[in-house]
Amino acid sequence: MLSISRAGSMPLRRRSFAALSCVSAVLGLAACGGDDSDQSEEGALTVYAGRAESLIAPILDQFSEETGIPVEVRYGESAELLSTIIEEGENSPADLYFSQDAGSLGAAEDQGLVEELPKSVLSEVGPLFRSPEGGWVGISGRARIIAYNTDTLSEAELPESVLDLTDPEWEGRIGWSPTNASFQAFVTAMRATEGEDLAREWLEGIIANDPVSYADNETARDGVAAGEVDVALINHYYVEQARESEGEDYPVDAYFPPGGDVGSLVNVAGVAQLASSDQGREVTELIEFLLSAEAQEFFTEETKEYPLAGGVKADPDLVPLTEIEQPDIALSDLDDLEGTLELLEETGAL
Repeated sequence: MLSISRAGSMPLRRRSFAALSCVSAVLGLAACGGDDSDQSEEGALTVYAGRAESLIAPILDQFSEETGIPVEVRYGESAELLSTIIEEGENSPADLYFSQDAGSLGAAEDQGLVEELPKSVLSEVGPLFRSPEGGWVGISGRARIIAYNTDTLSEAELPESVLDLTDPEWEGRIGWSPTNASFQAFVTAMRATEGEDLAREWLEGIIANDPVSYADNETARDGVAAGEVDVALINHYYVEQARESEGEDYPVDAYFPPGGDVGSLVNVAGVAQLASSDQGREVTELIEFLLSAEAQEFFTEETKEYPLAGGVKADPDLVPLTEIEQPDIALSDLDDLEGTLELLEETGAL
């Protein structure tokens, strides 16, 4: 049995991101840029989006309809797109980086790849959900959870901490998605709050418990519902989306480990204006739209995420943000994506 004892937090290692492209390539990510033959529509904003097309395409289309500003989107994993932006440098055609997590945004900011956003934009969101240096701003909030099968488990049977999933009793019962950006941000948070050694031990302990790897959060959730696994480490809104479409009898519920556990990390999907862009006014207009009540209601109603601006209230079916016992960490500190990717590789999680 692998015994995990908590250590004090330690600063994450700062690295040059020169090696990130190589790490991403090993993961099967297209980190060397896109097809140079692609022709953008004149005057269009180019967005590199680490979010799923189904989650943001409707609101981006609505922006174009209302403003007349065309938007072209390149979709991919957040880490992949960050590698591409680094590779392209000042020649990147991207105007806006829309990341699935704050860590990738912080890494882009550390590399000097983003512009400071207007104070009028930053002030729309509370300080917990934006960069202290002004390089990125959160658009919507998402909490990490342990999704569990309500037919086979009660909440009382779940561990007090996500760290306890290394116990042998969970062998063959865990689902996860190590290639997912939100999972990688969660591991980065574990490295920051619990220490590098414990994060490594935790990953090795989960692997020893023979977890089922899924392509993404949605398929991991469906694996819980189908009884393939009893629990899965995903974002909260995937459960809420399924409960709305399948009904209250859907056999999956969300559990927030208490006591500031890293398993209840609240992260953001957010945006940054890239320094390579020459369309600052249009980028600001798009960000302002994403923070408007209209867009925030879309994320609340359609994706079941937490609104961060516009005076919009969260879905009443969600656990209020104020009631989630979050770990004590600033999202701006989750920027050592490269170190996390290396750790995931070294432990065999990827």
